[in-house]
Amino acid sequence: MTATAHDGGRLLAISDLHVGYADNRALIDRMAPESDDDWLLVAGDVAETVADIRWCLKTLTSRFRKVVWAPGNHELWTHPRDTVTLRGVDRYEHLVEVCRELDVTTPEDPYPVWQGPAGPVAVAPLFLLYDYSFLPDGCATKEEGLAHAHDTGVVCNDENLLHPDPYPSREAWCRARVTQTARRLAELPDDLPVVLVNHYPLDRHPTEVLWYPEFAMWCGTRLTADWHRRFPVAAMVYGHLHIPRTTYHEGVRFEEVSVGYPREWRKRQGQDPPGTPRRIL
Repeated sequence: MTATAHDGGRLLAISDLHVGYADNRALIDRMAPESDDDWLLVAGDVAETVADIRWCLKTLTSRFRKVVWAPGNHELWTHPRDTVTLRGVDRYEHLVEVCRELDVTTPEDPYPVWQGPAGPVAVAPLFLLYDYSFLPDGCATKEEGLAHAHDTGVVCNDENLLHPDPYPSREAWCRARVTQTARRLAELPDDLPVVLVNHYPLDRHPTEVLWYPEFAMWCGTRLTADWHRRFPVAAMVYGHLHIPRTTYHEGVRFEEVSVGYPREWRKRQGQDPPGTPRRIL
């Protein structure tokens, strides 16, 4: 389940590149590692079209020793601008094939092992989706949560663009992915630390700072709430929230590494330059 690779550089991470925006595309044009041995973990939302995803990942693989990708919701959209009209699982599998052509590691590949100064660490890109279990206060079911979200006007575009075919629902696809991924992670050696890379946080606590708490329904699943304890996690890398920060939960480091939209990253003061990957190890 793992593939060993020797490394003398850094393990870096970034997400939510959204290169459909010209200003974000320019950030990728300027992005460069400090060492030829640096790895880059990309935690989803590269772009909405296959052409833009391919351009971005191809650019990054020409600069970093290894690129590891976990899909976000935007990659999975069947967007009217995209000439690739595949839906659901077919679209995801097509993106996996694109990544393999570019030598990008995906959630369907053996987990690579990064060799750091403290010893080896497995890197596990995940594709888990969400199941609407991060419900708003006062809501007991998905139906109640969605009704509340529509009443407040906070509804994710996934409802129109992210199709679960052939699964009957996004939550059914999520449950299947969680079951499959948990089985793979359990096969890792108990003494091998792992960096988990997922578009969504594995626990709900990072969503507590959302301006619009209703959006948490599209931000993960309670099924993974114990994974940072269940597995020997060195760090949990995620994006999606567009709130880059470091938090600790029950002694485990959670790193939100998103770039976000230009209107968001232009407002950030006193932080690293926009488009700077976060050092994980």
